[in-house]
Amino acid sequence: MPPTVKAAPPARAVPPAKPMSPAKALPPAKPSPPVRAAPPHRLGDYPLSRSNYAAIDLGTNNCRLLIARPSDEGFVVVDAFSRIVRLGEGLAATGRLSEAAIDRAISALSVCAGKLRRRRVTLARSVATEACRRAANGNDFVARVYDETGIKLDIISAREEARLAVLGSHNLLEAGDGPAMIFDIGGGSTELVLLDTDGEAPRILDWHSAPWGVVSLSESIAGTSAEDPVTRADAYKAMRERVAEALSSFAPRLPGGTALRMLGTSGTVTTLASVHLDLPRYDRASIDGLVMSTDMLRDIAERLAGMSLSERASLACIGPERADLVVAGCAILEGILDVWPAEQLSVADRGIREGILRSLMHGSASLPQAVQHSA
Repeated sequence: MPPTVKAAPPARAVPPAKPMSPAKALPPAKPSPPVRAAPPHRLGDYPLSRSNYAAIDLGTNNCRLLIARPSDEGFVVVDAFSRIVRLGEGLAATGRLSEAAIDRAISALSVCAGKLRRRRVTLARSVATEACRRAANGNDFVARVYDETGIKLDIISAREEARLAVLGSHNLLEAGDGPAMIFDIGGGSTELVLLDTDGEAPRILDWHSAPWGVVSLSESIAGTSAEDPVTRADAYKAMRERVAEALSSFAPRLPGGTALRMLGTSGTVTTLASVHLDLPRYDRASIDGLVMSTDMLRDIAERLAGMSLSERASLACIGPERADLVVAGCAILEGILDVWPAEQLSVADRGIREGILRSLMHGSASLPQAVQHSA
């Protein structure tokens, strides 16, 4: 779970997805609060280079914004924002989004709305995922967000969430033959996608949404932050068992092989990569595209699970905000490696937001040509 990203133009160009027909752009609207994030559609008459596009991903744990403009290399980031909001905190116990969590999310989304205005965003799409899918008051929350910030959230399905994550990150998969796996460990759920990459564009062969993410699993099984190391070990073992059960229906559908390729897009894998590099602070340039051995990842996961809460919090690239959740992410990661035992993992600091941007920039927000499900 990387920390808040500050705008730092000029940013690095993101590699392009497979070619799609370009769209046109409307003239930028005059900024006037509140911002109304327009529904996705084709753009008007300005050249793409003059248009700013935005994607907001409101997850169970984080609120993330990315604003970019198209370039020959794909797109260039204009502005970005990330904040831990823990929207799903307490959801497992009550079935509802709490008032405190709603207030945190709306505060973060208000920052996003201000950036949309200042950057004169031409077209935006804002999505909400597992927390809003599960919450009994999810639709009420969406209505309140629109009233208070002008941002219209779209509660997307787990299938659409997986597709967008693949669209935004598949370029970082290692070259090779046979199927590959892309996964995204979220706050409330984990999406796993089996891809066929033999054709011109990747094709989704199968996918699975496990009902555990770093927030939901942490709240389900207590003890990973206990002072007693035996209690911590027992809690981690229980987490591993729960993840294995959640993946048990997907595992038999996965093909075997020796040259298995894997890409992780989640905050868990970027955090473990930061620990591996012993970074004094999070550095996207060092993480995005890094390839690590899965043995090394398992070793880091076991070490973090064995640490006390204060020991994890003392690590610069984890800190107190993530120290209590990272162990659940480690348990989920190890469960994924159990069913897809690749020797290496490619790490991506990109996913849903980049997938949304690629969709918007190429004129299709619902089913872009670059990533499709098999029939």
